Amino acid sequence: MAQSSSVARHDSHSTTEQGSGWSTKRIAVTALFCALAAICTLFVEFPILPAVPWLKYDPSAIVCLIAGLAFGPATGAVVSVISYLPHIATASGFWGMVMAIVATISMVLPASLVYKRDTTLRGAIVGMVLGAVASVCACILANIVVTPLYAHMATADVIALIVPALLPFNVLKVAINAVVTALIYKPVTKALGN
Repeated sequence: MAQSSSVARHDSHSTTEQGSGWSTKRIAVTALFCALAAICTLFVEFPILPAVPWLKYDPSAIVCLIAGLAFGPATGAVVSVISYLPHIATASGFWGMVMAIVATISMVLPASLVYKRDTTLRGAIVGMVLGAVASVCACILANIVVTPLYAHMATADVIALIVPALLPFNVLKVAINAVVTALIYKPVTKALGN
């Protein structure tokens, strides 16, 4: 009997809170975050800069950030990828999915890695600022590489859009994500019992 309880304690696939792997609760909450982020990215999008109405914001990255801060970088990465898979079936298709994943995971991973080491408000702010900078850079680079592939634009035309459109849009987007996450993170995690 002692031997079987010892095995259960070391089982990395245990579905209990005591297991060193993902608990049933963590899997269920991760699935909930994935569903919520997917709903946000598919049904809640709108332009935030009148000059560039084709660039639309959705709050899905907020959900991914909260998942990463609450449950760690692995959960943040899982939510940042799985929640965007439905994009394949939308007008934005494969490339829209790639861009959404790049934009989100480049913010979520740095933020959650920093916060994992320093679980204070300061750690959250530093992490989100680093994540915001990484996301803006990743979005600009991804636009230069990916946009010519699906929008049939010359690379030079995409580069010409960086200062007037891509940079302000992405800076505003990550600022909204960071500020809203900072405001709602604690109440949400308390409601989840984390």
